[in-house]
Amino acid sequence: MKQWIDILRQSHQISDEELIQLLTCTDADSIDYLHRQAQEVALSHFGYNIYIRGLIEISNCCRNDCYYCGIRKSNTNVDRYRLSREQILECCAQGYKLGFRTFVMQGGEDRVQNADWLIATVKEIRSNYPDCAITLSLGEMPREVYQQLFEVGANRYLLRHETYDEKHYNQLHPKEMSFDHRIVSLRTLKEIGFQTGTGIMVGSPGQTIAHIIKDIRFMEELQPQMIGIGPFIPHKDTPFAQAQAGSVELTLRLISIFRLMFPSTLIPSTTALASLSKDGRERGILAGANVVMPNLSPVDQRKNYSLYNNKAALGAESAEGLKLLSLQLEKIGYHISYDRGDFRLHTTI
Repeated sequence: MKQWIDILRQSHQISDEELIQLLTCTDADSIDYLHRQAQEVALSHFGYNIYIRGLIEISNCCRNDCYYCGIRKSNTNVDRYRLSREQILECCAQGYKLGFRTFVMQGGEDRVQNADWLIATVKEIRSNYPDCAITLSLGEMPREVYQQLFEVGANRYLLRHETYDEKHYNQLHPKEMSFDHRIVSLRTLKEIGFQTGTGIMVGSPGQTIAHIIKDIRFMEELQPQMIGIGPFIPHKDTPFAQAQAGSVELTLRLISIFRLMFPSTLIPSTTALASLSKDGRERGILAGANVVMPNLSPVDQRKNYSLYNNKAALGAESAEGLKLLSLQLEKIGYHISYDRGDFRLHTTI
């Protein structure tokens, strides 16, 4: 097993059979070795820097009805909200003072916060903060809208493909949503020039090891600059309310595999990890992750952006908790970097 891990580190490639063995391995020494190798690769590229992104959850209104999502349109138990442009700019101002140099606007596919509104908002953020990166995670849009958002100053776009198996995709989404359209959207973002991120929920209902291998092969082809993976966590008001949460251990293993396959890629240690495991964020970093995304959203709305049960949004998960986050990182030998943390192919040490 260790020999395969060494080959993966050196060549960034691995066979399907070897992937199956890595993903199903129960040998603690081999798993520890995988994590150590991934951590070493992350350190060689990024040092002990952990990049912070200021997360602004701009709306929990969504036209989609994804079966796993707490803000799906059919959930009538959600207190819906939309941040005004002024509120978003206020979040950016607060974040800038705290040292954030990347803002992440995340939200549902909202018909009211439409293309023109989003383009004007991004344009104003870019005008006010020319030295900052702007990341969007707002779902599927027409190519011309992606193009306009890029032209007015958005740098990065996060769009998880969720699964590269069409049958599995249809298990997770209503028939109105298209697997092919999701994949085309990701390719379009790359073609336009966005630093593009994709990813999966680990342990989503119906997911198999074969599905995960398909996901890995798709990402090999796409070559994303960001990979967002976290464990699936059910939400009480969805069809998957009784589903089992995904495995923290398998999530950590995948973070390490992705770090060895994509040494320069930006990989967050996600809120979902921190929500399932008290030390999940730190374990993600020790497995090769190099980004965290504290919440900059207005405090009184954070509980309403509820994608899954018991989402962590306060303490070290919050922008106002940077001191606590810094202390937690220091305990494992890392520190916050206030750099934009752009994707780059060269090493920093």
